[in-house]
Amino acid sequence: MSSPRRIDVYLLPALVEPAQLAGRTVVVIDVLRATTTIIHALAAGAAQVVPCLEVDEARLIAAGEMPGSAVLGGERGGLPIPGFDLGNSPRDYTSGHVGGKSVVFTTTNGTRALIHCKAARRVLVGAFVNLSAVCRELLDEPNVILLCAGTNGHVTREDALFAGAVVNELANGRQSVLNDQAEIAADAWRSCVRDLTGANPLGQALRASRGGRNLIETGQENDIDLAAQIDKFDLVPELDLARWSIGVP
Repeated sequence: MSSPRRIDVYLLPALVEPAQLAGRTVVVIDVLRATTTIIHALAAGAAQVVPCLEVDEARLIAAGEMPGSAVLGGERGGLPIPGFDLGNSPRDYTSGHVGGKSVVFTTTNGTRALIHCKAARRVLVGAFVNLSAVCRELLDEPNVILLCAGTNGHVTREDALFAGAVVNELANGRQSVLNDQAEIAADAWRSCVRDLTGANPLGQALRASRGGRNLIETGQENDIDLAAQIDKFDLVPELDLARWSIGVP
């Protein structure tokens, strides 16, 4: 009989100390939109995504790449950064824009959550667009943390729902030990699945979330539907902690 799997959810990076991530596999979640966008970029053929904390840091790293081999992408306050090549909309990360290139990427919340994970054993990138692939990757992992990026220090429903979907799948059929935040996230996901109807029920839920409302207010509502495409991609980006580069192993 296998030993119980440990699954902890943290609804914000501030709720877990970096040292508590040591030796564990962490999935970073920023559904609207950083992790969704990273997955789109790598699916479109980007050579790597380099997460940065600050705008000036991103500019310096991009300038150090071979001319024409780097693309600057990201946002502040949900809006494109002046002088950057791309914002944080998944639809902009096409093969024509990023194929074969390094994406140097900084966002308000998502890249900060990635940087919080430097002590982890493995760091994976998750969103609804690769939900099943993430769950499959975690099947043999005995000690999992699902880390939600949130928005400006506030818990966001969209990240909690994805975490709950993963908990619900991983705990199904195997004894698991969950922290309270994992139980809360799984309950939220099951409630969402039960209560929502229509052609795009997940899209409805994301529109009602903090991140969804922010995108609607800034005229970027179409990105919500892209983020709600469950299992669009069969890949799991992983952060190479030694090289500090996200790629697809």
